[in-house]
Amino acid sequence: MHRPAPSAHPRHRTVEAPAGRLHLVEQGTGPLVLLVHGFPESWYSWRHQLPALAAAGYRAVAFDVRGYGRSSRPAATDAYRMLDLVEDNLALVRALGEESAVIVGHDWGSGIAAASALLHPEVFRAVGLLSVPYAPPGGPRPTDVLARMGGDEEFYVSYFQEPGRAEAEMEPDLRGWLAGFYAAMSADTMPAHGEPDPHFVARTGGRLRDRFPRGGLPAWLTQDDLDVYAGEFERTGMTGALNRYRTMDRDWEDLAPYGGAPIEQPSLFIGGALDASTTWMADAIDAFPTTLPGLVSSHILDGCGHWIQQERPEEVNHLLTAWLASLRS
Repeated sequence: MHRPAPSAHPRHRTVEAPAGRLHLVEQGTGPLVLLVHGFPESWYSWRHQLPALAAAGYRAVAFDVRGYGRSSRPAATDAYRMLDLVEDNLALVRALGEESAVIVGHDWGSGIAAASALLHPEVFRAVGLLSVPYAPPGGPRPTDVLARMGGDEEFYVSYFQEPGRAEAEMEPDLRGWLAGFYAAMSADTMPAHGEPDPHFVARTGGRLRDRFPRGGLPAWLTQDDLDVYAGEFERTGMTGALNRYRTMDRDWEDLAPYGGAPIEQPSLFIGGALDASTTWMADAIDAFPTTLPGLVSSHILDGCGHWIQQERPEEVNHLLTAWLASLRS
């Protein structure tokens, strides 16, 4: 298969995939490292990692997950199930002319990366997980668990389940909503201990943005960065991104044959000490000796929130490149 000449600068293009098309940005040459973003982001969340990985001798590829950015946005909610996203990743590796890749994901991208490694260890030879630790498939139905989390309030993932409901809050002022959501989960702007938790909403007439911080942007997010994110979602709307949450029960059914299964490949975890994903899923981190027997290293960054590779790009780049180097030894 013909491969385009490597470039020292990021290169945008689209490739065919089960989603229809996937938009990707690549930089560098060497072993393939696939970077999978989370919600509500895009390939742009890896802007600090692309040049660092390229400089370290890797072919770094960040892409828009289906439903985001310039990738295709299927209309059916069911088209966003995990098995379909894994097939997109397989197609992307093939379209890039490669037989294998290291896959690294953040937030929902962590779950997508983990599922890709679990289902296709012959292709995804190592997996890096940022912010959200690996928890094997199985257990109770996800929406049943989430419905009990809020008590008198509603957990944000449950709030996202009904098509159109969250969109009605977000889309009239996407730029403002995104700024507030990013600030709510960033170390330097998140609500102080004891203030209302922005992960929950009042069950009657509540909105997530009612609890967003009222100050400025977090230090990692410039106005230009916000323009990039807002511009993409203003063009696409939020439904494609939110549909990932709306297929959780279908994923639970699809992945039932893998209940309790560990990921055997070499792995890496990096979390933020102030990130709710790290604290709520502390038991999953404690279980890594069983669930990630190939774990090379695990790191919790003090004073860091959820947007880890953007909040702490230099530290994350150092940890990623050191881990990748260990895979070559």
